[in-house]
Amino acid sequence: QVHLVESGGGLVQAGGSLTLACAASGRTFSTYTMGWFRQGPGKELEFVAAISPDGGSFDYRDSVNGRFTISRDNAKNTAYLRMNNLKVEDTAVYYCAADIIFFTIMKLSTSSIKYWGQGTQVTVSS
Repeated sequence: QVHLVESGGGLVQAGGSLTLACAASGRTFSTYTMGWFRQGPGKELEFVAAISPDGGSFDYRDSVNGRFTISRDNAKNTAYLRMNNLKVEDTAVYYCAADIIFFTIMKLSTSSIKYWGQGTQVTVSS
């Protein structure tokens, strides 16, 4: 069992930055692929980024590639999403996800991912 808790959301102006954190319970954090998803107002849940269990491989949706950076600290059981140059269209509830799957599969597995956090709101104003 893995319990995920996100933090770090808030209100920021366009062009600004935020860092989200996802703290995980349990002693097997380093075996899980970690990911971030988001759901904007009136939109479906969408993949944002994923990172392999060892932290050496990454996958991003095209619209955030080059602006967002996913990382993890296995010693602290925490995953991060650094978001730079935020745009109004990045406004969403951001969810942390974890599963024992290959990191490139996470974006295809929204409906079957085993563990989810409760979400944190990110609002980008113009």
